[in-house]
Amino acid sequence: MINDSDPKKLIKSLCDEINRHNKLYYVDAKPQISDKDFDNLLTKLEALENKFPQFKSESSPTQRVGGKPLDVFNSIKHSIPMQSLSNTYNKEELFKFDERIRKLIDESECEYIIEPKIDGVAISIRYENGNLKYAVTRGDGITGDDVTENIKTIKSIPLKLLGDNVPSILEIRGEIFLNKNKFEDLNKNRIKEGKEPFANPRNACAGSLKLLDPKEVSKRPLDAIFYNLGEHTLDKIDTHFNLLEKLKKYGIKVSPFYEKIKKFDLLLKNLDKLQNLSNQFPFEIDGAVVKVNKLSFHSILGKTSKSPRWAVAYKYESEQAITRLNAISIQVGRTGVLTPVAELESVQLAGTLVKRATLHNYDEIIRKDIRVGDYVIIEKAGEIIPIVLKVILEKRKQNLKKFEFPKFCPSCSTPIHKNNEEVAIRCNNNRCPSKLKNWITHFASRKAMDITGLGESVVEQLIKNKLIQSPPDIYELKLSDLINLERFGEKSAQNLINNINDSKKISFGRVLYALGIPHVGKTASETIANYYQNINNIFLTTIEELEEIDDVGPIVAKSIEAYFSNPEYQLVIQRLKNYGIKFEIEYVQSDETLKGQTFVFTGTLPNLSRNEASEKIELRGGKISSNISKKTNYLIAGEAAGSKLDKARDLGIKVLNESEFMKLINN
Repeated sequence: MINDSDPKKLIKSLCDEINRHNKLYYVDAKPQISDKDFDNLLTKLEALENKFPQFKSESSPTQRVGGKPLDVFNSIKHSIPMQSLSNTYNKEELFKFDERIRKLIDESECEYIIEPKIDGVAISIRYENGNLKYAVTRGDGITGDDVTENIKTIKSIPLKLLGDNVPSILEIRGEIFLNKNKFEDLNKNRIKEGKEPFANPRNACAGSLKLLDPKEVSKRPLDAIFYNLGEHTLDKIDTHFNLLEKLKKYGIKVSPFYEKIKKFDLLLKNLDKLQNLSNQFPFEIDGAVVKVNKLSFHSILGKTSKSPRWAVAYKYESEQAITRLNAISIQVGRTGVLTPVAELESVQLAGTLVKRATLHNYDEIIRKDIRVGDYVIIEKAGEIIPIVLKVILEKRKQNLKKFEFPKFCPSCSTPIHKNNEEVAIRCNNNRCPSKLKNWITHFASRKAMDITGLGESVVEQLIKNKLIQSPPDIYELKLSDLINLERFGEKSAQNLINNINDSKKISFGRVLYALGIPHVGKTASETIANYYQNINNIFLTTIEELEEIDDVGPIVAKSIEAYFSNPEYQLVIQRLKNYGIKFEIEYVQSDETLKGQTFVFTGTLPNLSRNEASEKIELRGGKISSNISKKTNYLIAGEAAGSKLDKARDLGIKVLNESEFMKLINN
């Protein structure tokens, strides 16, 4: 019997009990005690560990949320590379995969496992003697970022494996995801705080893992599913099915759906079954994964440099729905472009209720002959943005009229303008309310002035209260202006004022992008800023000179010339100058260690934006390119790296993750 006179055993006993209840609640969804009783156990353990700190272990349930935020993520090399799966997009391609497998292994022993393909962030977690050692992102497949402190905050991931007979080494690989059922609540809270909402659960998940403060990560509804191994000392595991069963016994969460299948026709039926069940899962799926069940066959089937030959991802076709087009509304963007939007009869599509879809532009409406009152087929492009695919002409009523684009801006009633050189139809009124809102929102966005807290809803509120009418007005805002507005308290108002002041440090290239010059994107803005060095030189330039610059063509050159000739925009620039915004390249001492070196980016870096990373390279004399070639010296690879990574490896180009890149910069 354990009593208070034996604190070491009591602490171990409490840890085991809490870990057991954690598994019952977060993994098995079968809680046996109330939240209050669970909290009481945790409080008792915490009190004992404070009294006897010599008996507190790193795998204690009290150690889920670390102390101080990290300065940077360290890099860890994977013991075994993390490969990605090859994709199939139809059942004919899947049939060919099955055919190849059956040629190489005994027909009678050919058996598959089918699992959902979770749309999350790949992760590898290493346990040593049952204790969580570290967690690493996929990175470039060879090296990833150490996100151990963030992973510890996910309560479904055990800090200590259950059971006594645990392997000395166990690396599990799987997917971190954000619970899609709690995604809407997360976005509501972000909007209340004046922050931009996340586009989708995967983006929210990836963004959460990049946070340097584990306490912030602990507030996000993250979860995990595991489905594969890295390095391990397991024995007597002969099939993938048995592996999943074994992982469950250690307290590791695996997919709620996995089936053993021998016959190909049953495989196809189970693919449809899985797709029908997808809305019941707490995670988004973008397909199914088919794996050869017997593990000994994996080495026989082998792998390519990119992916294993014993598994394949089957991508589901984008879900489609039929609904009625009730109206076509017109949105006005920051540059005055009028975009038609389909107002639809509500319909369920890919797990969400869809009421609107993009129609792109007027030419698309004409090409597809879309009319109000039509029945249309819609789908989610990339499972995110609904689009109208086509009209069902058989259902069209005879009296439906062709859609006529408005002759006046729906926001300000100014006559619209159509340039023969482009598809877009524009409102040229700089005082147009919709145009103004989108312009200021763009100015404050992350890739531009990066003013956190100044999202669309806040901008709309500031315009409504006549506190801002153009970007320079942002720098006149005071605490007293904000504190009485909806969604603002003293702390959030002060945070916004601080963020506005911090934006004065933003580089010239990003400031140029923030101005919102039509046709001038982020890359062109940086190129122009580096070429001219300061804003005065741009005022003095000619269209002919602009056209000689990389990333600047005739349309961009004319747009720049028109913008800088406009007295209204000249006043905006002068006012921004007066508030201390940077309109010239800052000269800093550089050792030009990267002179003559060409860099290419792929994927998302954990802490640096591409703009920040590019600035660091250019300050040291390096060059940024968008395409991989033999002349490329380095590929900087982040999360969700694309095809550039494979091309770089084929060409023998050195690949760096963010930590390695920072070491190169600092050295």
